[in-house]
Amino acid sequence: MRSKYMRWLREGIVWLLIAAATVLVVDQFRKPALPATFISTPLQTLDGESVDLAQKSHERPLLVYVWATWCGVCRYTTPSVAEMAEEGKNVITVALRSGEDPALSQWLAKKGYAMPTVNDPQGLLARSWQVQVTPTVLIVSQGEVKSITTGYTSGWGMKLRLWWAGV
Repeated sequence: MRSKYMRWLREGIVWLLIAAATVLVVDQFRKPALPATFISTPLQTLDGESVDLAQKSHERPLLVYVWATWCGVCRYTTPSVAEMAEEGKNVITVALRSGEDPALSQWLAKKGYAMPTVNDPQGLLARSWQVQVTPTVLIVSQGEVKSITTGYTSGWGMKLRLWWAGV
């Protein structure tokens, strides 16, 4: 019985390592090739606040979350990002092709999300950043991109990336 359990455990670990390696390789192919001007892109939130990514990432790492209201995977990651924003984590979100400002503001209010959001209704910003997958999570520290991941990312995974960038 014990040898059967050990075999299952070894097989499970091997499959977990294969899955992790696959995710990392796919992530490398899907991550955006950010332009040199990424960090200096002028941004403005729905609330009218001007955002300077370099300045916002100076004192503590910044999570930049590119998402969309129509994105199926985002329904699982956006609540974690909203919770992080409520906890006071350094977060800015970019809503990709999710409608005009009033519609997006209404959607956010309906969901109860109070997170700083930049609207990109035509996808021009995402196109200039070469973001092709939603969600995309970028971690910026000291004005430098430290980490990029695409697709599903857990809340603890995002917090871990923020922590790692601040070490």
